[in-house]
Amino acid sequence: MNLSDVPQLKHIDANNFFLLSGPCAIEGEDMALRIAEKIVTITDALEIPYVFKGSFKKANRSRIDSFTGIGDEKALKILKKVSDTFHIPTVTDIHEVSDAAMAAEYVDVLQIPAFLVRQTDLVVAAAETGKVVNLKKGQFMSPESMKHAVQKVKDTGNDKAWVTDRGTMFGYQDMIVDFRGIPTMRKFAPTVLDVTHSLQQPNQTSGVTGGRPDMIETIARAGIVNNVDGLFIETHFDPANAKSDGANMLHLDHLEGLLKHLVAIRKTITAF
Repeated sequence: MNLSDVPQLKHIDANNFFLLSGPCAIEGEDMALRIAEKIVTITDALEIPYVFKGSFKKANRSRIDSFTGIGDEKALKILKKVSDTFHIPTVTDIHEVSDAAMAAEYVDVLQIPAFLVRQTDLVVAAAETGKVVNLKKGQFMSPESMKHAVQKVKDTGNDKAWVTDRGTMFGYQDMIVDFRGIPTMRKFAPTVLDVTHSLQQPNQTSGVTGGRPDMIETIARAGIVNNVDGLFIETHFDPANAKSDGANMLHLDHLEGLLKHLVAIRKTITAF
């Protein structure tokens, strides 16, 4: 697929990586607009194609009392407002077949969570909307096996698929990125590296996922050096009090410096 298939995506001729970034979950309208405005300002200055990311609900929770969302339609309307306000595309994840058509009314990219990427009915439902489908590689799957998930999308007549690596389980409570998988998955579809989820430390005894945000730049740099097409970075202006995944999100104040470094690395790599 071409980046031109994504509605309202800017800077597609800048020869840069593209970016999926925003909060883990939509907590409210003001926070979503505040984060989007900041990222749009940064990515416009650096000519980075940008897609705003926000989950309209969080279905994969360790504990029943964990935050799951502010209401499906309410959150989806906020995503639409972000798109309309800043003229940018948006992405959200879906968890059930019925979510696909509903979310497709509001966003431009439908994301299949890593734990669900083998669920054929879910992948097909997303593909049949005609939207771009971002397939997250399961933590339990090989890079080679993602060709089958991509093929499910193509078999519906939709060739607009991305693959996203979000790390592989390393023991019970850690994730690791195998960068050998990037060139493998790029044979199947444009490939994204989910930097922040790759630094999760799941299955903590508290029931709240931990993380290593101090390693975000290390992982992101390695992704760019290995020619990844896009980066996925969750960010928040107050990660410590975010309602989901605060332990591995990048503070919004640090995003501009990080992206400047990554753009410089990208220019160096493409010069070879």
